[in-house]
Amino acid sequence: MGVAAAVMLMARTSLADHYVVPSGSMEPTVQVGDRILVDKRAFGIRLPVIDTYILPLAEPKPGDVVVLASPENDSTLLKRVVAGPGDMIAVKGGRVTLNGLKAPVTHERGGAWEALGETRHPLRLGGPDFGPVRVPDGHYLVMGDNRGNSHDGRLFGFVARDAIRGRAVRVFLRNGDFTWKTL
Repeated sequence: MGVAAAVMLMARTSLADHYVVPSGSMEPTVQVGDRILVDKRAFGIRLPVIDTYILPLAEPKPGDVVVLASPENDSTLLKRVVAGPGDMIAVKGGRVTLNGLKAPVTHERGGAWEALGETRHPLRLGGPDFGPVRVPDGHYLVMGDNRGNSHDGRLFGFVARDAIRGRAVRVFLRNGDFTWKTL
């Protein structure tokens, strides 16, 4: 029985996990109560319990939806990476300018869509302005897609690489119904 518990702990810490969305900060991409599949191997292998990367495999990049430890308390957050180490970032009215280039935003399908990195995603503009500022080494700026209603990096600052626990890859349950929506 102890071996099974150790295997489960190792798997949830290092391989894959799920997350229940507690707030509307990532709407319209995800909804409150959605269950999200998280790839904990996406950015490296972590040691169980101490939650530290022992083998980094990839770096988070703008556009990635990540699960991370809040820099303010012991909660877990779901946010989108908008800038990484060395990037120059500014946000005005919810619009991202990364390294001097405004992230394209189009209006279609009843809402705004942003192209950030290789990812296109729906968003709601607004919220506090931020920067311009250069992201420090080993840190990232994360924001919610519901920019006008998201407590995110514009308020709590940059997050350390080790705080990012994995990449959110899919919504697998919404309103009690199975779904398979790619993030």
